[in-house]
Amino acid sequence: MDTTLQQPSRRTVLRSGLATGTIALAGAGVVVDSRPSAAAVVPAANPFTLGVASGDPAPDGFVIWTRLALEPLAADGLGGMPSSTYQLNWQVASDERFADVVKAGTVAAEPGWAHSMHVEVHGLRAGREYFYRFRLGNHLSAPGRAVTTPNPWETPSALAMAFVSCSNFPSGYFTAYRRLAEERPDVILHLGDYQYEGAGNGLGRNHVGPETTTLAGYRQRFAQYKSDSDLQAAHAAAPWLAVWDDHEVDNNCAAGIPEKVAETPTFPQRRAAAYRADYENMPLRRSSVPDGPNLDLYRRVQWGRLANLHMLDTRQYRDDQACGDGYKDCPDAADPSRSLPGLEQEQWLIDGFRTSQARWDLLGQQVFFGQRDNDPSAATTVSMDAWDGYPASRRRITQGWVDAGVRNPVVLTGDVHAHWASDLYLDWADPDKPVGSELITSSITSGGNGYDSPTGRHPWADWNPNLRFWTNLRGYVSTTITPNELTARCRCVPVVSSPGAEAFTRAEFVIDDGVRGLRQTADNPLPSLAARRAAPSDEQIIADTIREETHGAE
Repeated sequence: MDTTLQQPSRRTVLRSGLATGTIALAGAGVVVDSRPSAAAVVPAANPFTLGVASGDPAPDGFVIWTRLALEPLAADGLGGMPSSTYQLNWQVASDERFADVVKAGTVAAEPGWAHSMHVEVHGLRAGREYFYRFRLGNHLSAPGRAVTTPNPWETPSALAMAFVSCSNFPSGYFTAYRRLAEERPDVILHLGDYQYEGAGNGLGRNHVGPETTTLAGYRQRFAQYKSDSDLQAAHAAAPWLAVWDDHEVDNNCAAGIPEKVAETPTFPQRRAAAYRADYENMPLRRSSVPDGPNLDLYRRVQWGRLANLHMLDTRQYRDDQACGDGYKDCPDAADPSRSLPGLEQEQWLIDGFRTSQARWDLLGQQVFFGQRDNDPSAATTVSMDAWDGYPASRRRITQGWVDAGVRNPVVLTGDVHAHWASDLYLDWADPDKPVGSELITSSITSGGNGYDSPTGRHPWADWNPNLRFWTNLRGYVSTTITPNELTARCRCVPVVSSPGAEAFTRAEFVIDDGVRGLRQTADNPLPSLAARRAAPSDEQIIADTIREETHGAE
């Protein structure tokens, strides 16, 4: 009798990996390790309480993420996990049933990184949908969906992209995340304020712990947010491109300067803690592993020849606000040496414009790009925290895309807790014709329920002609991008004070290929909503706008 052992095929090993602990390693041969965790005793309870996520897609793969936590709200930020290293199995399949597993491997979950793990998957086919999951012992994570980008030389027929911002846990329920997950876009851009550092209570949901200033506090706060089922659904639905704004660290911070100047000496330690927790909890590549109070976050993702996604960091390198926070008439803000993204990042972005071969160049960033003068009687009374407070920096960026001949420049913005739409000009003192467009998403919850106006018009539009639309309802922006046009839908939920609301499209705009400026194609105020919760006076709308942007949900 022939007793020679028959070597299993690669596909057999891949398909059986999660069931038996058999793992196929990249390169030559097969290594069999039947131990579900070689370094620690597998916990009896399910440790996949924080869900899964994917991010930073490329033509051949993406990052997949999870973090183990038996007690997500543990005060030490370590999720109730023993101080042991666990070996997890992971799989990527071409189908939701995992009948066709195409990649598999192991990854270590180490206590020094709060048992988080980031797997950079390679060797996949471009422009395809995949599914992934993790296993520890008998515990299996929920599956997630991810998408690879097209090859650089290909022009896909369409890209379904959504962008979101500002999800404050105590301000309401994350229903908008759930509705976004149901759309199953190709990619989701998170433009900042993923979590909030402040303490305090809200609409039936409270932050656990005091204001976050330590690594334990930031880890605990992330775990509380990631325990939310609606947020988990949004992460599992599509790969994310995530960048931060201020609340991931400290309200309206600027580079190494905190909101409270007296705290400046200890701010590097606080920022280092926040950055480490951010990396541990987001699906980022190893190029973003933090180095103390520094983390490389700005990056560019190419969606074939259809679109470039330029993801900016407008907090880590900026000059301080010229005249403090709030809306000011501040001549010092115009100093040409001042920069919002920092001069190095400015040059990186302009270089990207010069080499772009894409039909659409999309800037995913945090703060309002277009002008919003809040007082027609003053010279220029604008937000010191937004691009209005850094006009020379804004002019260099805008001139950069004009000089480079960028075919369709579109700025994508969060931060302000309201949907807006704006045309963009090169010279705001003498606006002639638009040179680009800006789409601004409302918050997921920050600001609470909000309100709508049947006109869709903010009072500032009377003397800021670039402002084309506004509503103070919560939600996100969903887009469909083709070679011929970009269609943007301002998706809203009527309330966030109770869960389960349905989403609706409040307004829709189209940007035509090669045409500067926005074209509105739908306007859908809800009469019943307006009757229940009518918009307040113009004075109150303006006061609410300034409050939310300056002190909102601290």
